[in-house]
Amino acid sequence: MVVKSCGLKFNVIEIPGHTLDHIAYYLADPQQPRLFCGDTLFSGGCGRVFEGTHEQMYQSLEKLKDLPDNTLVYSAHEYTLANLQFAKEVEVNNYYISEYIEVCQKKIELDLPTLPSSIAIEKKVNPFMRCSETSLRQSISQAMLSSETASDSEIFAYLREWKDSF
Repeated sequence: MVVKSCGLKFNVIEIPGHTLDHIAYYLADPQQPRLFCGDTLFSGGCGRVFEGTHEQMYQSLEKLKDLPDNTLVYSAHEYTLANLQFAKEVEVNNYYISEYIEVCQKKIELDLPTLPSSIAIEKKVNPFMRCSETSLRQSISQAMLSSETASDSEIFAYLREWKDSF
């Protein structure tokens, strides 16, 4: 589905998981693509699974992960630092998370928002977009004994449940 607004052409992407009918708006501008993703993707995290399933939310994040790396990500909420603290708990040795925490803290000190993020940044720091990564699976292997053999969506479900209790 395509929506036109103010002369701009947005693609509507179905991204169930947070809710069954959740959607995102994607502006496929070749110079600067933009994604307005509501409560599905946050910087360093993702929304809770309310009406949908973990599998749906995982598949929705995979759709967003396939967008161009330079896509700016506009989330519905600014939970960046809290999400990055969880991400750091998940992947203690992920240099990009530590670096991005510093960047975001400096922005906040200057009274600037941490958003937008980008798909490239999220691929480096967001554990929910890294479920297939060997380094993430190794990082959680003490807590999730089946992390080496679990499916990517099982890793996602484990992380989401962990975040819910964090």
